Amino acid sequence: MKINVEIDCTPEEARRVMGLPDLTPLHDKYLSAMSEMMDPKAHPEMIDTMMKNWGPMGDSAMAFWRRLFEGAKQG
Repeated sequence: MKINVEIDCTPEEARRVMGLPDLTPLHDKYLSAMSEMMDPKAHPEMIDTMMKNWGPMGDSAMAFWRRLFEGAKQG
């Protein structure tokens, strides 16, 4: 037996039904900071540092994955 359920709602309505937090203010702040970093006065090192700190994995996690992959190549 196969049952299909179709729900017609907006992403906002779905978020509220599932009890997820509204991250719109955080998203707006992140986009604002990113647009400031794209200013012509920003140099590449500044953008690289920001991405390492703000990225989902951070610098220490990236170093962990780098060591893991380097170990796998040698073994």
